Amino acid sequence: MSVGESPPVPYVPPADATEARRVQEELRSRVDLVGPGPAAPATVAGLDVAYAQDGDLLAAAVTVLDAVSLAVVDEAVFVGRPAFPYVPGLFAFREMPALLAALGRLTVRPELLVCDGHGLAHPRRFGLACHLGLVTGLPAIGVGKTPLVGSWTGPGPERGDSADLCDEGDVVGRVLRTREGVRPVFVSVGHRMGLDNAVERVLALTPRYRLPETTRTADQLCRRALASAVVSGGDLDRR
Repeated sequence: MSVGESPPVPYVPPADATEARRVQEELRSRVDLVGPGPAAPATVAGLDVAYAQDGDLLAAAVTVLDAVSLAVVDEAVFVGRPAFPYVPGLFAFREMPALLAALGRLTVRPELLVCDGHGLAHPRRFGLACHLGLVTGLPAIGVGKTPLVGSWTGPGPERGDSADLCDEGDVVGRVLRTREGVRPVFVSVGHRMGLDNAVERVLALTPRYRLPETTRTADQLCRRALASAVVSGGDLDRR
């Protein structure tokens, strides 16, 4: 652990939605929203989860990419059941145990986590990227395909154009154009990162497509793992 770095927070599954909301309210004050975070990380991890059609089976995937070449240097998956019912604003609790299990199987420790979801741009300012960052102790950001909260004006049409994502008078993220003329993505800080740095990292991870390569590779991996599990009758990963 680096000097000034806070120790990870243990993950404790909540008993119900009321307790889950209490956990979010309690932990959000411990999130580092300033960072600045790694400006030139050697490795960056993408995290994503795929669900079976009936929602009763999921596959969590983590891919670790070389931050320069964007080649995958490590990957891990976990297949299991959702750990929590579907409740708006509490989605992280469905996926956290599976994502933590997949992270625990990596042989390369990433320097930055890029979540397919949100961090600060959350109704209680504590989305998946915040929770994962606190539990792992790693810098984390969220990159959402659609907004969960907030409003914005812009951004411009060019790659790299951005606009503040605002909610209840607070800047909770950045609406970022990663490809010219293509719908923007929604970047928010998770933990131990500054927003400007988070935006720079996302631009570095999107040289060709709208979504970061971290998200694309993790999405492909979890979909393959889920398809394999469905074919084999929904066998769970019990390692």
